[in-house]
Amino acid sequence: MNEPFRTAWIIGASSGIGRELAKLMARAGIIVTVSARRGDALEELRSQCPNGKIYTLPLDIADPDAVDKAAKTMEQGDRLPDVVVIASAIYEAAAVDDLDPSLFAKVMTVNYLGVVNLLSAMVPGFLARGRGHVAVVASVAGYRGLPLAAAYGPTKAAVINLCESLQPELKARGVHLQVINPGFVDTPMTRKNSFAMPFMISPEDAARRLYRGLLSRRFEITFPKRFTWFLKLMRILPYGLYFRLIGTMTGASQRGAEKQS
Repeated sequence: MNEPFRTAWIIGASSGIGRELAKLMARAGIIVTVSARRGDALEELRSQCPNGKIYTLPLDIADPDAVDKAAKTMEQGDRLPDVVVIASAIYEAAAVDDLDPSLFAKVMTVNYLGVVNLLSAMVPGFLARGRGHVAVVASVAGYRGLPLAAAYGPTKAAVINLCESLQPELKARGVHLQVINPGFVDTPMTRKNSFAMPFMISPEDAARRLYRGLLSRRFEITFPKRFTWFLKLMRILPYGLYFRLIGTMTGASQRGAEKQS
C-alpha cells in the first residue's frame, strides 16, 4: 500500500509519542524531520533508523524567531512537509499549596504559545499552495479541570479551543487541521504522576493509533476510546456530581481532608 505522506515534520520527537511516531513513519518510508530542544536525543533517534529517512532540526518552540527560521528551512526549495505533527509539551503538577505564577507562565509559553508560533510560521505556506495537513497534540486533560493539572490542563484546553477556532477557515482553504487528545500514555511526563492512571497505553501503541488517525479525515484523534469517551461523558455532568466523582477517582478529596486535619 502506498503511504499518503512523502514527508513529515514532527516537533516534540525527543521522547514519548512523537519519538515513536517518527520511528513508525520512517520505517514506512516517509522522510521525517524531527525537532525538539534536545539535539542529543534527536541524534540518538536518527541513529536508530539507519535507512536515512530521519533528519534532525533542533528547535525550541517557545522562541518565535527560532520557529520562523526552522519553518524557512523546511520551506526551502518548495519542500513543505506533507504533514506537520506538533507534539511538544511540558508538564508539572500544580497543587494548591504552591501556585507559582512562573510555572504557569512557563507551561503556557511552551504548550500553547509554542503551538501558535508554529502555526503562524507554517500555515501561510500551506494556504499559498492550497493544501496542507497539521495535527496538534493536546490532551484529554483539556476536556475539564483535573486535580494537580491547574498549570497543564488550561494549556491543553486552550490548544483544543484554538484548533476548533481555526478548523473551519483552514478547511475551506484546503488545509486539514486535526487535534489529538490522548489519554494516559507511559511517557516521562506521566511518570511524574503519583495517582492511578487507568487504561495506560505504551507510546508505541499510542503512535500506531495516532498514525491511523492521521490517515483519516476526522478532526479529533482520541485514544484509548474506552477511557476518552468516559471523560467526554464527564464533561456534561453537573459540577456537583463531577467534583465528587473526580475527587474520589484522583484521591484529591482524601488529600484535602488530610491537609485540613
